[in-house]
Amino acid sequence: MRPLPFYFALTTRGRAVPHRTFFAFILPSIVAMLLFIALPIVSVIVQSFYIEHQQVLVEVENCQPFGGCTKTVRVDAAATAEIKASDPLGRFNGLGTYLNRSHLAVDEIGVIFASNTGLGDIVARIYNLPFYKALAFTLAFCAIVTPLAMLLGFAIALAVDALPRLTKGPVIFFSLLPMIITPLIGSLILYWMINPQGILGATLQQIFHDPNLSLRGSPALTWLTLLFYGVWSNAPFSFVVFYAGLQTVPGDTLESAMIDGASRWERIRYVIIPHLAPLATFVALVQVMDNFRVFEPIVGFSAEANATSLSWLVYNDLSGDSQLFGSAGATSVLTIIGIIILLTPVLLRTWREFNQKVV
Repeated sequence: MRPLPFYFALTTRGRAVPHRTFFAFILPSIVAMLLFIALPIVSVIVQSFYIEHQQVLVEVENCQPFGGCTKTVRVDAAATAEIKASDPLGRFNGLGTYLNRSHLAVDEIGVIFASNTGLGDIVARIYNLPFYKALAFTLAFCAIVTPLAMLLGFAIALAVDALPRLTKGPVIFFSLLPMIITPLIGSLILYWMINPQGILGATLQQIFHDPNLSLRGSPALTWLTLLFYGVWSNAPFSFVVFYAGLQTVPGDTLESAMIDGASRWERIRYVIIPHLAPLATFVALVQVMDNFRVFEPIVGFSAEANATSLSWLVYNDLSGDSQLFGSAGATSVLTIIGIIILLTPVLLRTWREFNQKVV
């Protein structure tokens, strides 16, 4: 039999809470979600359908005192400002921003596939398009950093849990240092270390006897450096969650497994991992959402020549002299859609497992 809905489960001295009381109880949360989550997302979606107004150009004739006139074209700042003030959203462009070269590049991809070249050339030409280049690194960052950070965090949690009590505190402190350091500052520190004048960069040059060796010298080395930083900075979160979960593993079950002759690996595989599986799902969801918006290491390493992300595209649209709000909005919407697509399989699996438990 299925359990009663949540609002019927809330009781006061054995009596169900009335709907009005339940509504008053959740009203502040609903208002906060509407103001700080729903409305900003709706505003970004609306803005993505508009593009910036064209500047008003006027032809001005300049005449010299002793004869001779030249005509120049300049921007009429007053008229341009008046147009922007009358229509602050800009010019309606519909789905044009989503389909242009800076985003889905529908026309360009059609030309690439119509060229009848080899598969490698097609992939390379698509990769050179700005959005797909950023999407490729973003997906690679999620696919590589998320499982490696979870495995590293789980390994650290197992190691710390097996340490004597007196040494656990210092080890936990040093394990959490990447989480304590601000992501941008952490990426800047690693950037200074891998410079040719830094300790890591100079050491690598001496090891390989190559004074020109630089980790930022090629896309592959840049990607490796960014992925290494991603694992290093994400592992502490997995460690904290898994270490907390290890404290809830039933001691009787572990003792029974030891009496039955189970090795440490067998206890981890058949007792600890199944017990921590729900936590692993939670960690994976959080890590995927966090890694999909990778931004700080790209800025900290100044790696935009070799690696960009979807979040960096938004930053690039908004940081120039001409702020492209429509383009940034379209990239933000595509980023949200990408996160939803990545999380859908995990959410569906979690929903099925929940339904099986409550039936």
